[in-house]
Amino acid sequence: MADSAGIEIRNLYKIFGPKAAEMLELVRAGMSKTELNERHGHVLGLDDINITMTGGRIQVIMGLSGSGKSTLIRHINRLIDPTAGQVLAGDEDVTAMGPDALRAFRRHKTAMVFQKFALLPNRTVLENTAYGLEIQGIARGRREAVAMRWIERVGLAGYERRYPNQLSGGMQQRVGLARALANDAPILLMDEAFSALDPLIRVDMQSVLLDLQREVRKTIVFITHDLDEALRLGDSIAILRDGRVVQQGTSQEIVLNPADDYVASFVREVNRGRVIHAETAMRALEGEDAAGAATLPGKATLEEAMRAMNATSADRLIVVEEGGQPIGILTSDAIIAAMVGPAEAAAAQA
Repeated sequence: MADSAGIEIRNLYKIFGPKAAEMLELVRAGMSKTELNERHGHVLGLDDINITMTGGRIQVIMGLSGSGKSTLIRHINRLIDPTAGQVLAGDEDVTAMGPDALRAFRRHKTAMVFQKFALLPNRTVLENTAYGLEIQGIARGRREAVAMRWIERVGLAGYERRYPNQLSGGMQQRVGLARALANDAPILLMDEAFSALDPLIRVDMQSVLLDLQREVRKTIVFITHDLDEALRLGDSIAILRDGRVVQQGTSQEIVLNPADDYVASFVREVNRGRVIHAETAMRALEGEDAAGAATLPGKATLEEAMRAMNATSADRLIVVEEGGQPIGILTSDAIIAAMVGPAEAAAAQA
């Protein structure tokens, strides 16, 4: 497995139009996306993006249509050239690469999973999965052995001789995921990869991805417009609006502390019990007597904590880290307080 490299995006701008370089100074001076389009006929795709993506983690980029999220992911493998800024993958500046270096970077350091599957219709599941290795010049026997491993890993053993039109949408996307993983690239780019799937299949594919990530530890950049998907998958989430990052953080931080009304509108209907962790809502032990109290992992959700309390008829749980060391105490009152959103809390105080 290739070592996973982090990604650093620094002061990234993208302006679409014939005079993008000239328009850059107007944008830097504060011209809005709407004004730039109405007055100068140029489209602001990205506006001073700065994101640090930790290696081996899932970075979700979320936003509505037109927010710039797909434009952003295409800068990472430079399918789109920036107007200004840098994209650093490990210690390599993708924006400064020449043609040969960029070609090698795309072949060996990145893999992409697309919304519309992008499978070759005249090739079998096995041939589709091995395609990237074929492009790299890997011998047939070796590439098919690697491809079969990933076909089995995504749950498609027995389908390797089928063609894409003989598969369901979910199965086709499993092929796309197997193809990307077969390349053993440290960076995996997923652009709305599950959004074309039916809801139940989509949740199933999210589970497949999380399960695989525990094994492969890739640096995954996942684009979505769906908050539930973002909260479930993202180790870190960046929310875009009109080409700008309006908030970055963990799912806990975004749900509990939305940066503005735009983000608050996304998280208002979130089931906090399924998102917020016990370690987020706990408090220090403060020397109190916790003898006999049941324990709960820090990453357990509040919903799981409530079930544990109900099962033991307790009103408090000791929160422990992975090694079993106590790190805090979670009470039923703390759970209730964490479950109440800012709007409800304000109403209660009125």
